[in-house]
Amino acid sequence: MNKRIVILGPTATGKSDVGVCLAKKFGGEIISADSRQVYTGLDIGTGKIPKREMHGVHHHLLDIANPKKQFSVSDYQKHAEKVIRSIYKNKHVPIIVGGTGLYIDAITKDTTFPAVPPNHALRKKLGKKSAAQLFAMLKKKDPARAKTIDSKNPRRLIRALEIIEVLGKVPRSSTQKRDDVLYIGLMLSPDKLRLKIKQRIALRMKQGMVAEARTLHARGLSYKRMRELGLEYRFLADLLEKRNTKSEFLEQLATAIWQYSRRQMTWFKKNKDIVWFNPKEMGRIEKKVMTFLKA
Repeated sequence: MNKRIVILGPTATGKSDVGVCLAKKFGGEIISADSRQVYTGLDIGTGKIPKREMHGVHHHLLDIANPKKQFSVSDYQKHAEKVIRSIYKNKHVPIIVGGTGLYIDAITKDTTFPAVPPNHALRKKLGKKSAAQLFAMLKKKDPARAKTIDSKNPRRLIRALEIIEVLGKVPRSSTQKRDDVLYIGLMLSPDKLRLKIKQRIALRMKQGMVAEARTLHARGLSYKRMRELGLEYRFLADLLEKRNTKSEFLEQLATAIWQYSRRQMTWFKKNKDIVWFNPKEMGRIEKKVMTFLKA
């Protein structure tokens, strides 16, 4: 049928569980749309679904890149389209699950990415600036992109400024509706989401998130690169270098993830085709998917 289902939403809304349930019911295979879960070794910090929770459902685009090297959205698009073709060939349904809006748009809209080569001189110059300084520059040059970017991620800020240097602004993705895509959005109330974020951080600490970061560094992942990977790993790098205490780490991380969830919603709200559900409404979600697949 060559249709695509997307399960999206802010972090900590239960997308992985919903994706597995739908895949088992409708004969689907899952494609991760998470910009950090593509990297090997970034398991606990990114909330990568463990094999026991996959329940036999095939998951794609996990653990396909070296965290020491950059994996771009253009790289993701190429890998994902190849996987989607193989899923269609198997007569299964591709179910795209994740919260990275740019990755989702890359495989559900007519999106092309600017062929702007790396400007190493500019990168070296911008690399001396703080994330706050880079964000201020981006805000001045391209306010629209500044509204959706991770303001604490120097790598993405530098890439955006690099593109602007050549094109004048960061090109927008297509907003044209495609009839072969169903967007299922998962949303919780702000209070519940805040609570889920804190609970998830506590669970990941018990699972060994700090030890994972220590192991990654021992294997050659620099603290600089760890910070570029953002969120959990940025604050874990600070913790391991004793730039913050454990209590400061927990507080800063919870705040940063909450702010990230708000940026995710800013991105998703641009897409008027998303049908929003509470993650507990599996009956309604399954009915919507069944209607879409039969149409």
